[in-house]
Amino acid sequence: MTDRLYYNDSYLTEFRARVVDVSPDRLRVYLDRTAFYPTSGGQPFDIGKLDAVDVVEVTDEDGQIAHQLSAPVEAAEVSGVIDWKRRFDHMQQHTGQHLLSAVLVNLFDAQTVSFHLGVDSCTIDIARVLEPQQIREAELRANEIVFENRPVTINFEDSSQDLGLRKPTDREGIIRIISIQDLDRSACGGTHVRTTGEIGPILIRKLDRIRGNQRIEFLCGLRAVQRARADFEAISSVARSFSAPPDEVPALVAAQLEKLQDSDKVRRRLANELAQARGRELYAATAPGPDGIRKVVRRVTSFAEDLRAEAQSFTACAKSVFLAMGENPPAILLACSPDSGINAGELLKAALTKAGGRGGGSATMAQGSVPSKELLDQLELIRAIERSD
Repeated sequence: MTDRLYYNDSYLTEFRARVVDVSPDRLRVYLDRTAFYPTSGGQPFDIGKLDAVDVVEVTDEDGQIAHQLSAPVEAAEVSGVIDWKRRFDHMQQHTGQHLLSAVLVNLFDAQTVSFHLGVDSCTIDIARVLEPQQIREAELRANEIVFENRPVTINFEDSSQDLGLRKPTDREGIIRIISIQDLDRSACGGTHVRTTGEIGPILIRKLDRIRGNQRIEFLCGLRAVQRARADFEAISSVARSFSAPPDEVPALVAAQLEKLQDSDKVRRRLANELAQARGRELYAATAPGPDGIRKVVRRVTSFAEDLRAEAQSFTACAKSVFLAMGENPPAILLACSPDSGINAGELLKAALTKAGGRGGGSATMAQGSVPSKELLDQLELIRAIERSD
Protein backbone atom coordinates (compact mmCIF):
# COMPACT_ATOMS: atom_id res chain seq x y z
CA MET A 1 0.00 0.00 0.00
CA THR A 2 1.44 3.36 -1.04
CA ASP A 3 1.58 6.11 1.60
CA ARG A 4 -0.42 8.94 0.03
CA LEU A 5 1.23 12.18 1.12
CA TYR A 6 -1.48 14.32 -0.46
CA TYR A 7 -4.04 12.84 1.97
CA ASN A 8 -2.69 15.16 4.67
CA ASP A 9 -1.17 17.95 2.62
CA SER A 10 -2.47 18.88 -0.84
CA TYR A 11 0.12 21.69 -0.98
CA LEU A 12 3.12 19.35 -0.81
CA THR A 13 4.89 19.55 -4.18
CA GLU A 14 8.32 17.95 -3.49
CA PHE A 15 9.19 14.67 -1.75
CA ARG A 16 11.68 11.81 -1.54
CA ALA A 17 10.64 8.15 -1.82
CA ARG A 18 12.04 4.64 -2.22
CA VAL A 19 11.32 2.57 -5.33
CA VAL A 20 9.62 -0.64 -4.16
CA ASP A 21 8.73 -2.14 -7.53
CA VAL A 22 9.08 -1.47 -11.28
CA SER A 23 7.77 -2.90 -14.52
CA PRO A 24 10.26 -4.90 -16.67
CA ASP A 25 10.96 -1.84 -18.85
CA ARG A 26 11.25 0.38 -15.73
CA LEU A 27 8.72 2.81 -17.20
CA ARG A 28 6.14 1.98 -14.52
CA VAL A 29 7.39 2.74 -11.02
CA TYR A 30 5.89 2.02 -7.59
CA LEU A 31 7.06 4.00 -4.54
CA ASP A 32 6.73 3.52 -0.80
CA ARG A 33 5.10 6.96 -0.64
CA THR A 34 4.01 9.61 -3.12
CA ALA A 35 2.49 13.07 -3.46
CA PHE A 36 1.18 12.23 -6.94
CA TYR A 37 -2.60 11.95 -7.11
CA PRO A 38 -3.91 9.07 -9.27
CA THR A 39 -7.05 9.34 -11.40
CA SER A 40 -9.96 8.72 -9.06
CA GLY A 41 -13.39 10.05 -8.10
CA GLY A 42 -13.78 12.17 -11.22
CA GLN A 43 -10.44 13.97 -10.67
CA PRO A 44 -7.57 13.43 -13.16
CA PHE A 45 -4.03 12.43 -12.17
CA ASP A 46 -1.17 14.76 -11.32
CA ILE A 47 1.81 15.16 -13.59
CA GLY A 48 5.36 16.20 -12.74
CA LYS A 49 8.77 14.57 -12.53
CA LEU A 50 10.63 11.75 -10.78
CA ASP A 51 14.38 12.47 -10.89
CA ALA A 52 13.86 14.87 -13.82
CA VAL A 53 11.90 12.22 -15.79
CA ASP A 54 8.35 13.18 -16.78
CA VAL A 55 5.48 11.45 -14.99
CA VAL A 56 2.86 11.13 -17.75
CA GLU A 57 0.14 9.16 -15.93
CA VAL A 58 -0.68 8.06 -12.39
CA THR A 59 -3.07 5.21 -11.58
CA ASP A 60 -4.31 3.40 -8.48
CA GLU A 61 -3.79 -0.38 -8.68
CA ASP A 62 -5.58 -1.85 -5.67
CA GLY A 63 -3.92 0.47 -3.21
CA GLN A 64 -0.56 0.71 -4.97
CA ILE A 65 0.00 3.89 -6.94
CA ALA A 66 1.71 3.39 -10.30
CA HIS A 67 3.73 6.19 -11.91
CA GLN A 68 4.02 5.91 -15.70
CA LEU A 69 7.24 7.55 -16.89
CA SER A 70 8.48 8.89 -20.21
CA ALA A 71 11.87 7.21 -19.66
CA PRO A 72 13.30 4.57 -17.30
CA VAL A 73 14.46 5.47 -13.81
CA GLU A 74 17.37 3.41 -12.45
CA ALA A 75 17.78 4.84 -8.92
CA ALA A 76 16.54 3.04 -5.82
CA GLU A 77 15.47 6.33 -4.27
CA VAL A 78 13.94 9.20 -6.22
CA SER A 79 12.91 12.83 -5.83
CA GLY A 80 9.42 13.76 -6.90
CA VAL A 81 8.13 17.15 -8.04
CA ILE A 82 4.45 17.88 -8.67
CA ASP A 83 3.27 20.20 -11.46
CA TRP A 84 1.78 22.84 -9.13
CA LYS A 85 -0.19 24.72 -11.78
CA ARG A 86 -2.16 21.60 -12.70
CA ARG A 87 -2.47 20.45 -9.06
CA PHE A 88 -3.83 23.79 -7.81
CA ASP A 89 -6.27 24.01 -10.73
CA HIS A 90 -7.62 20.58 -9.80
CA MET A 91 -7.83 21.65 -6.14
CA GLN A 92 -9.89 24.70 -7.09
CA GLN A 93 -12.25 22.71 -9.30
CA HIS A 94 -12.73 19.85 -6.84
CA THR A 95 -13.35 21.99 -3.76
CA GLY A 96 -15.59 24.20 -5.88
CA GLN A 97 -17.61 21.12 -6.79
CA HIS A 98 -18.07 20.21 -3.11
CA LEU A 99 -19.23 23.74 -2.37
CA LEU A 100 -21.62 23.95 -5.34
CA SER A 101 -23.06 20.49 -4.67
CA ALA A 102 -23.70 21.39 -1.03
CA VAL A 103 -25.41 24.63 -1.99
CA LEU A 104 -27.67 22.80 -4.46
CA VAL A 105 -28.71 20.40 -1.71
CA ASN A 106 -29.29 23.16 0.84
CA LEU A 107 -31.33 25.36 -1.50
CA PHE A 108 -33.21 22.84 -3.65
CA ASP A 109 -32.56 19.35 -2.29
CA ALA A 110 -30.78 18.58 -5.58
CA GLN A 111 -28.34 15.75 -4.92
CA THR A 112 -25.19 15.35 -7.03
CA VAL A 113 -25.01 11.87 -8.59
CA SER A 114 -21.74 12.24 -10.53
CA PHE A 115 -18.79 14.59 -11.04
CA HIS A 116 -16.27 14.98 -13.86
CA LEU A 117 -13.23 17.25 -13.85
CA GLY A 118 -12.26 17.83 -17.48
CA VAL A 119 -9.44 19.64 -19.23
CA ASP A 120 -11.53 22.69 -20.10
CA SER A 121 -14.54 22.48 -17.78
CA CYS A 122 -16.17 20.49 -15.01
CA THR A 123 -19.62 18.95 -14.79
CA ILE A 124 -21.90 17.60 -12.10
CA ASP A 125 -25.08 15.64 -12.73
CA ILE A 126 -27.89 16.35 -10.27
CA ALA A 127 -30.91 14.15 -9.64
CA ARG A 128 -33.55 16.78 -10.48
CA VAL A 129 -34.02 19.48 -13.08
CA LEU A 130 -33.77 23.07 -11.88
CA GLU A 131 -35.03 26.22 -13.56
CA PRO A 132 -32.53 28.82 -14.83
CA GLN A 133 -33.48 31.21 -12.03
CA GLN A 134 -32.70 28.52 -9.45
CA ILE A 135 -29.33 27.89 -11.09
CA ARG A 136 -28.54 31.62 -10.90
CA GLU A 137 -29.53 31.62 -7.23
CA ALA A 138 -27.23 28.67 -6.53
CA GLU A 139 -24.34 30.30 -8.39
CA LEU A 140 -24.76 33.52 -6.38
CA ARG A 141 -24.90 31.68 -3.05
CA ALA A 142 -21.85 29.58 -3.93
CA ASN A 143 -19.82 32.71 -4.68
CA GLU A 144 -20.99 34.37 -1.46
CA ILE A 145 -19.55 31.41 0.45
CA VAL A 146 -16.31 31.73 -1.54
CA PHE A 147 -16.05 35.37 -0.39
CA GLU A 148 -16.70 34.33 3.23
CA ASN A 149 -13.37 32.46 3.03
CA ARG A 150 -14.57 29.55 5.16
CA PRO A 151 -12.00 26.96 6.32
CA VAL A 152 -11.77 23.69 4.40
CA THR A 153 -10.40 20.92 6.60
CA ILE A 154 -9.32 17.28 6.35
CA ASN A 155 -10.34 14.78 9.03
CA PHE A 156 -10.06 11.00 9.39
CA GLU A 157 -12.98 9.34 11.18
CA ASP A 158 -14.21 5.79 11.67
CA SER A 159 -17.13 4.65 9.53
CA SER A 160 -18.87 3.27 12.63
CA GLN A 161 -19.50 6.82 13.83
CA ASP A 162 -22.34 9.09 12.76
CA LEU A 163 -20.35 11.00 10.16
CA GLY A 164 -23.11 13.38 9.01
CA LEU A 165 -22.04 13.20 5.39
CA ARG A 166 -23.88 14.95 2.57
CA LYS A 167 -23.77 11.70 0.65
CA PRO A 168 -23.45 8.35 2.50
CA THR A 169 -20.37 6.24 1.79
CA ASP A 170 -20.13 2.46 1.43
CA ARG A 171 -16.52 2.42 2.61
CA GLU A 172 -15.65 0.90 5.96
CA GLY A 173 -12.90 1.68 8.43
CA ILE A 174 -11.16 5.02 8.54
CA ILE A 175 -12.81 7.56 6.22
CA ARG A 176 -11.13 10.70 4.91
CA ILE A 177 -13.60 13.58 5.21
CA ILE A 178 -13.37 17.00 3.55
CA SER A 179 -15.34 19.62 5.47
CA ILE A 180 -16.38 23.14 4.50
CA GLN A 181 -17.22 25.00 7.70
CA ASP A 182 -20.98 25.06 8.46
CA LEU A 183 -21.80 23.80 4.98
CA ASP A 184 -20.54 20.36 3.91
CA ARG A 185 -18.96 17.09 4.99
CA SER A 186 -18.02 14.66 2.22
CA ALA A 187 -16.00 11.45 2.07
CA CYS A 188 -13.31 12.18 -0.51
CA GLY A 189 -9.77 11.15 -1.43
CA GLY A 190 -9.07 14.17 -3.65
CA THR A 191 -6.87 17.24 -3.31
CA HIS A 192 -8.46 20.41 -1.93
CA VAL A 193 -7.73 24.02 -1.02
CA ARG A 194 -7.52 25.23 2.61
CA THR A 195 -10.22 27.91 2.40
CA THR A 196 -13.16 28.64 0.13
CA GLY A 197 -11.53 31.93 -0.89
CA GLU A 198 -8.84 29.95 -2.72
CA ILE A 199 -11.51 28.38 -4.95
CA GLY A 200 -11.91 31.74 -6.67
CA PRO A 201 -15.03 32.66 -8.66
CA ILE A 202 -17.51 29.91 -9.55
CA LEU A 203 -19.09 30.27 -12.98
CA ILE A 204 -21.96 28.12 -14.26
CA ARG A 205 -22.03 28.08 -18.05
CA LYS A 206 -24.26 25.35 -19.45
CA LEU A 207 -27.21 23.08 -18.60
CA ASP A 208 -28.13 19.79 -20.29
CA ARG A 209 -30.62 16.99 -19.75
CA ILE A 210 -28.85 13.62 -19.34
CA ARG A 211 -30.91 10.46 -18.79
CA GLY A 212 -33.43 12.14 -16.52
CA ASN A 213 -30.79 14.13 -14.63
CA GLN A 214 -29.52 17.65 -15.19
CA ARG A 215 -25.88 18.21 -16.13
CA ILE A 216 -24.35 21.47 -14.93
CA GLU A 217 -21.13 22.67 -16.53
CA PHE A 218 -19.08 24.97 -14.30
CA LEU A 219 -15.61 26.43 -13.84
CA CYS A 220 -13.74 27.69 -10.80
CA GLY A 221 -10.79 29.95 -10.11
CA LEU A 222 -8.53 30.93 -12.99
CA ARG A 223 -10.57 28.78 -15.38
CA ALA A 224 -13.63 30.91 -14.60
CA VAL A 225 -11.66 34.14 -15.07
CA GLN A 226 -10.17 33.01 -18.39
CA ARG A 227 -13.53 31.75 -19.67
CA ALA A 228 -15.31 34.96 -18.62
CA ARG A 229 -12.66 36.97 -20.50
CA ALA A 230 -13.02 34.81 -23.61
CA ASP A 231 -16.83 35.10 -23.45
CA PHE A 232 -16.62 38.88 -23.05
CA GLU A 233 -14.25 39.24 -26.01
CA ALA A 234 -16.52 37.07 -28.17
CA ILE A 235 -19.58 39.14 -27.24
CA SER A 236 -17.64 42.38 -27.74
CA SER A 237 -16.65 41.25 -31.22
CA VAL A 238 -20.29 40.64 -32.09
CA ALA A 239 -21.24 43.97 -30.53
CA ARG A 240 -18.73 45.79 -32.74
CA SER A 241 -20.37 44.19 -35.79
CA PHE A 242 -23.64 45.80 -34.71
CA SER A 243 -21.95 49.04 -33.60
CA ALA A 244 -23.70 48.58 -30.28
CA PRO A 245 -22.81 48.01 -26.60
CA PRO A 246 -22.35 44.36 -25.49
CA ASP A 247 -25.48 44.51 -23.32
CA GLU A 248 -27.62 45.11 -26.41
CA VAL A 249 -26.25 42.10 -28.33
CA PRO A 250 -28.91 39.53 -27.27
CA ALA A 251 -31.81 41.72 -28.43
CA LEU A 252 -30.04 42.67 -31.67
CA VAL A 253 -29.20 39.05 -32.47
CA ALA A 254 -32.78 37.98 -31.76
CA ALA A 255 -34.07 40.71 -34.09
CA GLN A 256 -31.64 39.71 -36.84
CA LEU A 257 -32.58 36.05 -36.45
CA GLU A 258 -36.26 36.91 -36.82
CA LYS A 259 -35.49 38.88 -39.99
CA LEU A 260 -33.41 36.00 -41.33
CA GLN A 261 -36.22 33.53 -40.67
CA ASP A 262 -38.72 35.83 -42.42
CA SER A 263 -36.35 36.21 -45.37
CA ASP A 264 -35.86 32.45 -45.55
CA LYS A 265 -39.63 31.92 -45.64
CA VAL A 266 -39.89 34.38 -48.54
CA ARG A 267 -36.98 32.71 -50.32
CA ARG A 268 -38.55 29.28 -49.95
CA ARG A 269 -41.89 30.55 -51.22
CA LEU A 270 -40.32 32.22 -54.26
CA ALA A 271 -38.15 29.14 -54.98
CA ASN A 272 -41.27 26.97 -54.81
CA GLU A 273 -43.15 29.27 -57.18
CA LEU A 274 -40.20 29.32 -59.57
CA ALA A 275 -39.98 25.51 -59.48
CA GLN A 276 -43.69 25.26 -60.24
CA ALA A 277 -43.23 27.62 -63.20
CA ARG A 278 -40.32 25.52 -64.46
CA GLY A 279 -42.47 22.42 -64.19
CA ARG A 280 -45.24 23.95 -66.28
CA GLU A 281 -42.76 25.23 -68.88
CA LEU A 282 -41.07 21.83 -69.02
CA TYR A 283 -44.42 20.14 -69.57
CA ALA A 284 -45.24 22.54 -72.42
CA ALA A 285 -41.82 21.92 -74.03
CA THR A 286 -42.02 18.11 -73.76
CA ALA A 287 -43.62 16.24 -76.62
CA PRO A 288 -45.90 13.29 -75.82
CA GLY A 289 -44.53 9.81 -76.51
CA PRO A 290 -46.24 7.18 -78.69
CA ASP A 291 -48.41 6.28 -75.69
CA GLY A 292 -49.50 9.93 -75.28
CA ILE A 293 -47.53 10.38 -72.03
CA ARG A 294 -45.00 13.19 -71.59
CA LYS A 295 -41.94 11.85 -69.81
CA VAL A 296 -38.94 13.64 -68.36
CA VAL A 297 -35.83 11.90 -67.06
CA ARG A 298 -33.39 14.14 -65.17
CA ARG A 299 -29.98 13.27 -63.74
CA VAL A 300 -28.55 15.65 -61.10
CA THR A 301 -25.64 15.64 -58.69
CA SER A 302 -27.96 15.96 -55.69
CA PHE A 303 -31.61 16.74 -55.08
CA ALA A 304 -32.40 20.44 -54.68
CA GLU A 305 -35.03 21.30 -52.09
CA ASP A 306 -37.40 22.57 -54.79
CA LEU A 307 -37.15 19.45 -57.02
CA ARG A 308 -40.35 17.96 -55.60
CA ALA A 309 -42.24 21.19 -56.37
CA GLU A 310 -41.05 21.07 -59.99
CA ALA A 311 -42.04 17.39 -60.28
CA GLN A 312 -45.46 18.05 -58.74
CA SER A 313 -46.05 20.96 -61.11
CA PHE A 314 -45.04 18.87 -64.14
CA THR A 315 -47.31 15.96 -63.20
CA ALA A 316 -50.20 18.22 -62.25
CA CYS A 317 -50.78 18.32 -66.00
CA ALA A 318 -52.39 15.42 -67.87
CA LYS A 319 -50.60 12.17 -68.79
CA SER A 320 -47.12 12.88 -67.43
CA VAL A 321 -44.21 11.16 -65.68
CA PHE A 322 -41.26 12.90 -64.02
CA LEU A 323 -38.21 10.83 -63.03
CA ALA A 324 -35.17 12.35 -61.27
CA MET A 325 -31.96 10.64 -60.10
CA GLY A 326 -29.37 12.08 -57.74
CA GLU A 327 -25.80 10.78 -57.56
CA ASN A 328 -24.75 12.04 -54.11
CA PRO A 329 -26.36 10.42 -52.27
CA PRO A 330 -27.78 7.87 -54.75
CA ALA A 331 -31.49 8.69 -54.74
CA ILE A 332 -34.50 8.56 -57.02
CA LEU A 333 -37.76 10.50 -57.27
CA LEU A 334 -40.75 9.41 -59.35
CA ALA A 335 -43.85 11.52 -59.90
CA CYS A 336 -46.82 10.48 -62.07
CA SER A 337 -50.07 12.16 -63.03
CA PRO A 338 -53.22 10.30 -61.88
CA ASP A 339 -54.14 9.50 -65.49
CA SER A 340 -50.69 8.14 -66.45
CA GLY A 341 -51.64 4.57 -65.59
CA ILE A 342 -48.61 4.30 -63.26
CA ASN A 343 -48.67 3.96 -59.46
CA ALA A 344 -45.47 5.74 -58.44
CA GLY A 345 -45.31 4.33 -54.91
CA GLU A 346 -45.83 0.69 -55.86
CA LEU A 347 -43.56 0.80 -58.89
CA LEU A 348 -40.68 2.54 -57.12
CA LYS A 349 -40.89 0.43 -53.95
CA ALA A 350 -40.75 -2.81 -55.96
CA ALA A 351 -37.73 -1.60 -57.97
CA LEU A 352 -35.87 -0.37 -54.89
CA THR A 353 -36.52 -3.55 -52.90
CA LYS A 354 -35.07 -5.62 -55.72
CA ALA A 355 -31.95 -3.43 -55.78
CA GLY A 356 -31.46 -3.47 -51.99
CA GLY A 357 -32.70 0.08 -51.57
CA ARG A 358 -35.43 1.69 -49.50
CA GLY A 359 -38.30 4.03 -50.22
CA GLY A 360 -41.89 4.44 -51.29
CA GLY A 361 -44.68 6.96 -51.36
CA SER A 362 -48.12 7.67 -52.80
CA ALA A 363 -49.57 6.79 -56.18
CA THR A 364 -48.50 10.17 -57.58
CA MET A 365 -45.18 10.85 -55.74
CA ALA A 366 -42.51 8.47 -54.42
CA GLN A 367 -38.89 8.78 -53.39
CA GLY A 368 -36.12 6.45 -52.21
CA SER A 369 -32.44 5.57 -52.19
CA VAL A 370 -30.03 2.76 -53.10
CA PRO A 371 -26.65 1.85 -51.58
CA SER A 372 -24.60 2.99 -54.61
CA LYS A 373 -24.69 4.98 -57.84
CA GLU A 374 -24.02 1.78 -59.80
CA LEU A 375 -27.18 0.18 -58.44
CA LEU A 376 -29.10 3.33 -59.34
CA ASP A 377 -28.05 2.98 -62.98
CA GLN A 378 -29.11 -0.68 -62.97
CA LEU A 379 -32.70 -0.07 -61.88
CA GLU A 380 -35.00 -1.57 -64.51
CA LEU A 381 -37.52 1.18 -63.74
CA ILE A 382 -35.12 3.82 -65.06
CA ARG A 383 -34.22 1.91 -68.19
CA ALA A 384 -37.90 1.25 -68.93
CA ILE A 385 -38.86 4.92 -68.67
CA GLU A 386 -35.77 6.09 -70.58
CA ARG A 387 -36.52 3.63 -73.42
CA SER A 388 -40.08 4.86 -73.75
CA ASP A 389 -39.09 8.50 -73.51
